[in-house]
Amino acid sequence: MRDHPWHGATLSPPSAINGSVTAPAPTGLPPRHSPALPPFVDAAWLRANLADVVVADVRWQLQGPSGRDAYEAGHIPGAVFVDLDVDLADITTPDRGRHPLPSPDAFAAAMGALGIGDAAAVVAYDAAGGIFAARLAWMLRAIGRDAALLDGGLAAWGAPLEAGQGRARPAAAFTPVPWPAAALASIDEVASVSAAASGAAVAAAAASGAAHPAADSVLIDARAPERYRGDAEPVDPRAGHIPGAVNAPCMAHLDPTGALLPPDALRDQFAVAGVSSADGSIAYCGSGVNACHALLVMEHAGLGRGRLFPGSWSAWSNQPDRPVSSPNQTSHDTALSSHDHTVTRPIT
Repeated sequence: MRDHPWHGATLSPPSAINGSVTAPAPTGLPPRHSPALPPFVDAAWLRANLADVVVADVRWQLQGPSGRDAYEAGHIPGAVFVDLDVDLADITTPDRGRHPLPSPDAFAAAMGALGIGDAAAVVAYDAAGGIFAARLAWMLRAIGRDAALLDGGLAAWGAPLEAGQGRARPAAAFTPVPWPAAALASIDEVASVSAAASGAAVAAAAASGAAHPAADSVLIDARAPERYRGDAEPVDPRAGHIPGAVNAPCMAHLDPTGALLPPDALRDQFAVAGVSSADGSIAYCGSGVNACHALLVMEHAGLGRGRLFPGSWSAWSNQPDRPVSSPNQTSHDTALSSHDHTVTRPIT
């Protein structure tokens, strides 16, 4: 386990955090630094620092009222609404999945139009414990910006809400930054890890006399157990999971109120799934949204920072040549059982 400066410490206000630059910027870019905010902040901290951060409402659901409708019905005062489908994703194609990452230019334009600038500290929330808002927080943190999730989401706010279309923030300058290769995994990289983890690469190596591949990566499936097992698949063309993946459902990291479990309980959950460190791990879900929550939870728990497979199951399952593990196949894959929570299971 890694020790982080925010474990057991009092958080500084964003104005102090943003003053420390720890890495020089590439030519032509503003000063860059590793995120100084922790992956999660609590409601008390947010209430005390509300004037110093940009609060982002990232509510989303597949069916029912839109996130925008929910935002206008009541949101944290001053929050901007961030549309997951428009601001945090590119055009959907079968080979790229339902929520491909937007281009750096498109993401920068969306953030700037919302009034989120290069130096802004952002706190994102939703109504599902952060499993959707995590997409924004992870994207910002991946490029070195300060961003965190509100632990417990809107339910934890504990103060009056503001209704209506919201107060528009002035447009801000947000410099495009390429998505770091170290933060992402391609579908071919995932295939390679899958083959090694599922034994196909070991068998091939034995047949050819080559050395066995190193098992230094873990595929983490953050979907609900029934989707991982292939018992149900409400969205994508094939049911099951990527061979060799372990199941660590993002909803299992939350208590019945939608707040995070204690760090030691989170570490135990990942340990049960065979994950002792995020180094070398690759997280996926349905479309690269809930997996961002898994990555932030691992960082919060002191396990380090893993990588995201943006296309996730929606990209993998749309390619007929990609193998699938399902209930009808023998598998040594590990599943972490989800708790019986009252929080609605995500579908992304």
